[in-house]
Amino acid sequence: MHRLVCSIPLAPGLLGFTLLLGVCMPRISGAQTPSPLQEWQYPGGTILDKVFDPDQPDWHVVLGGAVASEPRYGGSSTYRTSLAPVIDIRYRDIAFASVGEGLGWNVWHGDMSRAGIAVGYDLGRPMSDDYQHLHGLGNISAAPVVKLYGSLVVSKEFPLVLRTDVRRIVGGAGGALADVEAFMPLPGSSRGFIMFAGPSMTFSNRQYAEKVFGVSAAQSDNSRFPVYNAHGGAQAAGIGFSATKFITQHWLFNSDLAWNHLLGSATQGPITQTQVQGVLEFSTEYRW
Repeated sequence: MHRLVCSIPLAPGLLGFTLLLGVCMPRISGAQTPSPLQEWQYPGGTILDKVFDPDQPDWHVVLGGAVASEPRYGGSSTYRTSLAPVIDIRYRDIAFASVGEGLGWNVWHGDMSRAGIAVGYDLGRPMSDDYQHLHGLGNISAAPVVKLYGSLVVSKEFPLVLRTDVRRIVGGAGGALADVEAFMPLPGSSRGFIMFAGPSMTFSNRQYAEKVFGVSAAQSDNSRFPVYNAHGGAQAAGIGFSATKFITQHWLFNSDLAWNHLLGSATQGPITQTQVQGVLEFSTEYRW
């Protein structure tokens, strides 16, 4: 990745309030197979904490509730709305437990970068998500996910965050995915209203693509779909947007929007109903 040296017109006070970002953006979702929500939207702006305020408390705790509308599965044209708790607990810049990110350890945690490992879960794809369409394909069971990740802040003056991760699903959908992403605070933000946005690219190996978007001979016999062999490579391109409004110093409202466009063999398989999907989440949270 190349170091960026350009600048943007940040609103007055933006750099001064960035220290507030760290615990205001936990996500409610576990990993869907796959999800339009960008991976960077799970930790949000936590990496910017130490950049603008090195003297951080030992503990950050966020509790709340959220509602989300998201596709029933990767390539689905139908959506579901669900309620979920928001739980995000972090100890220093070392360890965290989060509904969205799982259990994680920042093996490296510098002032401008971090890297580590996390264990989360993938929700799979039960036929009951859309029985009429998925009948005969069998269930993709929920399964643990092991994730390696790394993030880098370009500079304090230009707080663009570059991020990458590799995820291995142990059972269930199986296979591996990887993301390359970037995001940053947006001009127009203020001390009481903070916005982030950024793009991403997601890649998968053949094993994952075959399980999620392919149709085997046995599945073809049991369903109305022809045999389809999916391949690995670029799976989706997307963009995410997050906004947080502070009502008080501790109480806040948060919203997340994300969109992605499936790529490669994910777009051509008979299971896929639409190439474009999105997510919309709203939450109210209290932080300590």
